[in-house]
Amino acid sequence: MGNETNLFSDRLLVDKILNGNTQLFAIVVKNTERLVAQIVRKMVANEENQKDLVQDIYLKAYQKLPLFKFECKLSTWLATIAYNTTVNYLEKKRIPLCDIEEVEENTILMAENIETEIFKNEVNKLLSKEIRKLPPLYQTLISLYHIEELPNKEIAEITNLPEGTIKSYLYRARKILRENIEKNYKMNCYEK
Repeated sequence: MGNETNLFSDRLLVDKILNGNTQLFAIVVKNTERLVAQIVRKMVANEENQKDLVQDIYLKAYQKLPLFKFECKLSTWLATIAYNTTVNYLEKKRIPLCDIEEVEENTILMAENIETEIFKNEVNKLLSKEIRKLPPLYQTLISLYHIEELPNKEIAEITNLPEGTIKSYLYRARKILRENIEKNYKMNCYEK
């Protein structure tokens, strides 16, 4: 029922925008800006590039709005545009989406003093820091699943990855996070 209500309100909103009330696109932006920003932030480090990408995403969405088929929620459709636009940006910049070997090499070079950060900051800040060390694709999947609380099916629609691959990548990302945090915590404990 909730999904049907979302699709109905999405349809109403899109119809009004397409019939000339372009100011209502601001509602689309407001309803999806957190999700779009989350996807871009997890994949692109530079803040200026993030802002440019978000603008590109909404421009594309506005231009492609007549093509929206209401087969999914408007937010899912926009998240797909955000993901694809960001992936294309990374490919143009030749930044790999997922480089497992690099992650394993970076495991050795983890944060120097996690114990201090644990006491200074909340666990969430530490976790966010470790998530930023993951490859962009892993960051995005962790964000969509754990922060945005999207189901695997919706993440599959956004990323165009099979659900099984998403589950596998989430497992790997969590494992890397756990190992990195445990390793650094143990290292800091033994240094005392």
